[in-house]
Amino acid sequence: MISKPNLITPAIRYHGNPIVTSAEVNKVWIQPHLQTITVHNAGITEFEGEVLMLFRSHLRNGISVLGIARSKNGLDNWRIDRQPALVPCSKNDKFAQGTDIDELIDNEQGGLEDARISKIDNTFLITYSAYHASIGHRVRVSLITTKDFKSFLRHGPLLQIDMRNVVIFPEKIRDKFYGLFRPNDHTEQHVGGIFKQIQIGSIDNWEKSDWQIQTEPVMLQSDGPSSFSDKIGPGAPPIKTKHGWINIFHGVRSTMDGNPYVLGVALHNLDDPTKVKVSNIPIIFPTKSDCKVPDDAYVHVPNVVFCCGALRKENGEIYIYYGGNDTVMNVAVSHEDVLAELCEKYGQNPTTGYPLYKLL
Repeated sequence: MISKPNLITPAIRYHGNPIVTSAEVNKVWIQPHLQTITVHNAGITEFEGEVLMLFRSHLRNGISVLGIARSKNGLDNWRIDRQPALVPCSKNDKFAQGTDIDELIDNEQGGLEDARISKIDNTFLITYSAYHASIGHRVRVSLITTKDFKSFLRHGPLLQIDMRNVVIFPEKIRDKFYGLFRPNDHTEQHVGGIFKQIQIGSIDNWEKSDWQIQTEPVMLQSDGPSSFSDKIGPGAPPIKTKHGWINIFHGVRSTMDGNPYVLGVALHNLDDPTKVKVSNIPIIFPTKSDCKVPDDAYVHVPNVVFCCGALRKENGEIYIYYGGNDTVMNVAVSHEDVLAELCEKYGQNPTTGYPLYKLL
């Protein structure tokens, strides 16, 4: 009998993990310069009756590109498109009116990473991290739109400041579009400081680049013990449920042996996403089972689970797609009732991280 998600095991790993690896991609992208060493951190959506995965792959030269895989059930039998969908742009690409083409080309030459997909009306909005080729740790989250995943229109950076994780709510709320933002910093530390906050912003028209970011973070971690104590960031675009908007985010706690990533869950009010309840208990911790590869295969970053996309099924199940060790793609199954109950019963103060429940 298959286990069901519960408050002790909020997400059940799919027995067929990993669902996509570089080995499958390399059978399709056969040219030497397109051979990959990772498949991870994929945006997810439903398109033409299938689940579409917009995955990130590191090429062997270190540059990241985005490719597409498709599955009828979102679990197995993934088909890889014959070539990458998106690579660092050139003047041959399509650009929205008003885009600074030279700036965007400059921004992207270091690679494209961590796509998130929000469908608004009949348009798919793809936010992604664009890395500069020569300025260390310079990353601008930018926007691409498409209607068919064949033709892509580049809109440029959402903001003229460094951001690392941005997700957009998939519909208007009180006549505005909302997004969750995690600032980036020019540092090799990658934890602490502004990495410990998630901001919320709004905009009247997503085609513009004038997002209004609220001064106070909507989620913030203090220095006390927590699985999220040293870094947080939005993961999958929020999912609308009867309980509220489910926000699957990532968190990091620095240890003497590195910075393990976990997945957490928060619940935003349906009518006011600035109001949020955060589970103090993570839903997925990294394990050896999250990166099953041959002994001679490359492993990019140990002890990491990272989500850029999730889907809600009609029965309330939530399919959580996550990268394992920044190396392979996995999926786990949860349920909206379980995730909401974690936020309600075992919450934390959203702006300190302190637990709101008693241990005894």
